Amino acid sequence: PLDRRDSWSDLNRSSPPTTLDAASTSGHEMSPLGRGVPALISSPALMAALLSFTVAQVAKVFTHWYTTGKLDWGRIMGSGGMPSSHTALVVGLTTAVGLKESLDSSIFALCLVFTLVVMYDATGVRLHAGRQAEVLNQLIFELPPDHPVSDTRPLRDSLGHTPIQVGIGALVGMVIGYVHYNMWITQWGP
Repeated sequence: PLDRRDSWSDLNRSSPPTTLDAASTSGHEMSPLGRGVPALISSPALMAALLSFTVAQVAKVFTHWYTTGKLDWGRIMGSGGMPSSHTALVVGLTTAVGLKESLDSSIFALCLVFTLVVMYDATGVRLHAGRQAEVLNQLIFELPPDHPVSDTRPLRDSLGHTPIQVGIGALVGMVIGYVHYNMWITQWGP
């Protein structure tokens, strides 16, 4: 074992020191930033959030099919629709953080406020922007063919969510955040 007073000049120079060697000789544990991708993957909160988002995006294909009778795989990449994947993402994150850090922690409070802003934005600003795009698209469609903007590409009108879509997204995030976090703890511990 190396003494903390040893310097790198005293070590065998045949192999360069690695991050692990540097961490073990300094007497400190390696920073999570030094672990890179494995540190990200080992975050139960991040994984719960990403899993919630993915489930909600895939669910959009099937809820669209159920309501329209058309199977549209492009819904996986689209915004708007049932359920709100942005809401599922932030609620999944907030749920896992609340379970891991406790409901009275500052990081949970930060996540909760962030979640409420995202949910408000989805049902407010983005929903109304989508409705305005529908009206503008209709106006452009009714213009005479020789009008300068009549050949304009239609605006995307599926931007926001109804309160029910946001509520279902929140439910998806809570359930997946809770189940994933508990499976994580059972498998790898806190």
